[in-house]
Amino acid sequence: MGVFQEMLDLFQNRQNMFWTLLWEHIHMSLLALLCAVFISVPLGIYLSRKKRVAEPVIGAAAVLQTIPSLALLGFMILILNEIGTFPAVVALTAYALLPILRNTYTGISEVDPAVKEAATGMGMSSFRRLRKVELPMAIPVIMAGIRTSMVLIVGTATLAALISAGGLGDFIMTGIDRADNAYILLGAIPAALLALFFDFILRVTEKTSKGKALTPVAAVLGAALLVVALPLFSFNQKPDLVIGGKMGAEPEIIANMYHHLIENETDLNVEVQSGFGSTAAAFNALQVDEIDIYPEFTGTALTALLDQTASPGSTEEEVYERAAKGMAREYNMAYLEPMQFNNTYALAMREKQAQKLGIETISDLGPYTDQLTPGFTFEFANRQDGYLGIQEVYGLTFENVETMDAGLRARALEVGEVDIIDAYFTSADIVEYNMRVLEDDKNLFPPYQGAPLMKQKTLEAHPELERILNQLSGEITNEEMQQMNYMVDYNDADPSIVAREYLTDNGFFD
Repeated sequence: MGVFQEMLDLFQNRQNMFWTLLWEHIHMSLLALLCAVFISVPLGIYLSRKKRVAEPVIGAAAVLQTIPSLALLGFMILILNEIGTFPAVVALTAYALLPILRNTYTGISEVDPAVKEAATGMGMSSFRRLRKVELPMAIPVIMAGIRTSMVLIVGTATLAALISAGGLGDFIMTGIDRADNAYILLGAIPAALLALFFDFILRVTEKTSKGKALTPVAAVLGAALLVVALPLFSFNQKPDLVIGGKMGAEPEIIANMYHHLIENETDLNVEVQSGFGSTAAAFNALQVDEIDIYPEFTGTALTALLDQTASPGSTEEEVYERAAKGMAREYNMAYLEPMQFNNTYALAMREKQAQKLGIETISDLGPYTDQLTPGFTFEFANRQDGYLGIQEVYGLTFENVETMDAGLRARALEVGEVDIIDAYFTSADIVEYNMRVLEDDKNLFPPYQGAPLMKQKTLEAHPELERILNQLSGEITNEEMQQMNYMVDYNDADPSIVAREYLTDNGFFD
């Protein structure tokens, strides 16, 4: 009962956020379902008349169904060159086509030919026969397909949080990132109940319309259209600037600092959209104008975005200068001055195990590559300034390497499932789990200082941003950042409040 009580307490503290995310999930799910219905039902009817092409078309829909949902979301970002709700809805629609299409085709095709012949003999046209006879008789089969698709959509929509589409998946991803079961349950349980609720509504609709008029179906369809259309009547002011942030406490805290500073010194309306799952997602959002600014680390800009390497022993100033010039040259982007803290990559172990084996540096791992199991994030495992660099610079290739989400690695280390993890130098996990950070004795990891990244056109439109955001230049120590991360990750503090308190306590504003 402990974790459920924690979930209830979390609900009390995050009610406003919960209802917002629930609405986003409902809206996204219904929109995807309606798109799938409006595509699949007419297509299924057409195929029931053109059976020669039915199998190839249904087969193509089946191929979409076999693509893993997360991969499909990734494909939509690449194809549409956009993140957020639109690619999420397109991916969810594609994922939901098959059950509705197949059931529509099957339901109409299996209507008794004698009944069709009788309707034709009564003088019914093809359309009238479809509306009066075939569709009412096929409704149970069609609705079964729609119900299946609805459940698929509601469940898969939780992954849309990875591309900043919102929904209950935001709670789940936050819970995974913080290894907090209360957050995971607060997202998962309502999503499951939502799927059951929609399934109940559709089942009742199916029973009331079975073999009868299509009025109940039309009523439910109209209600869904009304819900989907509600945002069109919203008169909320569109923000002047949208500040993004990657997944995790630190990017969200920094993004909120930018938010508070800009709104305190200008009349601009600013919105924060955090929770982007990766560097690629955040940077893509900036490129396609989904966001206007986000905090990027200097080492990441140099290695991941510019595909350059930092020479061993490179200073913080050298890495920033190369990154700023490269971003301006390659992407026409402005990279403002970095803060003081250096959240560089590190390898960490359990303190007791490191003491037992006498490991203090990364080089000391050499004799144990066949005994120790690293647990690396997917991004770190494939970065030149990550495991690839460890293999080249240190000559270390581990026999067994586990890859996992960033939020799971600290817990996996604590329970002994892995022996080494990649960590961030300012991570609160280092304190919470009593880790030993291994010395990077060959200077593989470049400096990672957070700094505002934006398009040059954004800075030209709002030149005051340079002065405002550069107030953070050289500010925030490693210890201060680690403490703020701890407050968010382990004390469940609101990142916006933590950001404002730091700015107030340090004299940026009253």
